[in-house]
Amino acid sequence: MKYNLTYLIIAVVFLCGSCSKNWVDTKPQGVPSTAYQWDGEKNVLKAIGALYAPMRNEGTWGRNLFWMQNASDDLIVGRSKADAENIKNFICTGNEGYMKDGWNDLYWMLNKANQAIAGVPTATNVSEELKQRALGEAYFMRGFSHFWLAYLWGHKDQGVPYDAIENPEFGKRVPPQLKSVTDNYVAIAGDLQKAADLLPLFSTYDDVNKGRAHKAAALGYLVKTYAYWAQFDNSKWALIPAICDRIKTECGRALITGKGSFKDNYKAVFAVANNWSSEYIWSVTSGTIGGSEFPGVVLENKGWGVYNGWGYFQPTEELYKEYEPNDPRREATILKFGDQFTFFGVERTYSSTNSLSGFQINKYMEPYSYGSNSDPKTNDKINQNGDYPTTSLNLPLMRYAEILLFKAEALIQQGKNGEAAGPLNEVRARVGLEPITNPTLNDLKHERRCELACEWTDRLMDLKRWNDVAKINAPLHGRIHTDKSNPASPYTVQQVWPARNYTQAKMAWPISPDEINLSGGAYQQTPGW
Repeated sequence: MKYNLTYLIIAVVFLCGSCSKNWVDTKPQGVPSTAYQWDGEKNVLKAIGALYAPMRNEGTWGRNLFWMQNASDDLIVGRSKADAENIKNFICTGNEGYMKDGWNDLYWMLNKANQAIAGVPTATNVSEELKQRALGEAYFMRGFSHFWLAYLWGHKDQGVPYDAIENPEFGKRVPPQLKSVTDNYVAIAGDLQKAADLLPLFSTYDDVNKGRAHKAAALGYLVKTYAYWAQFDNSKWALIPAICDRIKTECGRALITGKGSFKDNYKAVFAVANNWSSEYIWSVTSGTIGGSEFPGVVLENKGWGVYNGWGYFQPTEELYKEYEPNDPRREATILKFGDQFTFFGVERTYSSTNSLSGFQINKYMEPYSYGSNSDPKTNDKINQNGDYPTTSLNLPLMRYAEILLFKAEALIQQGKNGEAAGPLNEVRARVGLEPITNPTLNDLKHERRCELACEWTDRLMDLKRWNDVAKINAPLHGRIHTDKSNPASPYTVQQVWPARNYTQAKMAWPISPDEINLSGGAYQQTPGW
């Protein structure tokens, strides 16, 4: 079931309100109750665990939030899909289901976090250590969900709706639409800082608790919040380098290295065995019967008759050409005709009768390398239900390489280009590329694109905040082979997506008109739409 924001507030009032009791009735009856929700370790853990449930939804990091990132110059839709094409072309209304689902799920998470922030401090029969961690998780999840809402739908002249349980008027009103997205960022940064103060290091978690919020994740999203905020307030860049250093020294995060070749070092980041590596900051915890379906969403449509891939989000010639010729990240990220890969235990040569661009995302293919081509059930790294193509690979949402690149960007933005060489070249050295002694913003843009391509780091938002409008609007190209079933067939570079008409007036995405109507006129449509 999907929920809208207005209905969620009603639910929160119900759940957070007190109920009268008589002398023989210790638990309220007849209405939703939190009487036992915050009593005992088991109940507290269950209540906090609910905060994470929407992360694996199709509406969030299973697929739908990526449609807005797909509007960049790196990817095309891949299959005929009206709502997706409208989003890609910036002719959407906000009523597209892909956008509405994400909005609803994110507000569900935010309001669950509000409930936890209200309930955890008075929890009974739990240790202070658990109480502190649970409260840190709640602050993180409120800040994390709020961050996605703010940067996707928030505008400098109009923020997104937000209310906090700490506000005296909470639950008595429709959450106010904040004046500016910078006001949202103020609240987000406050929550993430509180989370960082309360949460333990990831290294303290046992296997049962891996996947819960931790200090490095809170600091990582604080960095990203300041980086996005900096497009409206340059002073925020100065806050970033010290936080990045804490993630390294205090939290013990580092790039994966020493796995063999430079290509192996990079590919190891996207291997099931390294779900919880030193590079991990935050991800969707996945599994063969749960988690994000995104690896199957980007897999070849019908999976060459072996497994049910969906064939969406196909890379462009523009992305492929961005890489330096000797950059091993290119082939680790993108499959082109003639490339070798392992699929269910069989060495294959890539070709596709389905790809509109002649490319496929390669980053998430490692789980499909196991098992037998003749019997997909021998692969224990995938969901046997092809209609829900999850794998055991955690879907990265933030990793340490991005932290290094944000540090480099912050230093460049402050005119400290020489200092920026350190973190930027650490990323380049991992894949065997020559160092850059005095990197410019263009060097940073190149490195960020190549390192993070086809991940949930949002290339489109990068282009927006850098004001690279021409790159957003340029027509996109692919490789059209004369025989799509023959990996060795010749190709011509052809336009696979026409030029578009994005302007910075559409910096933020439109809010669903249904949501505006449900607010009784309290909410206004995003400027530019």
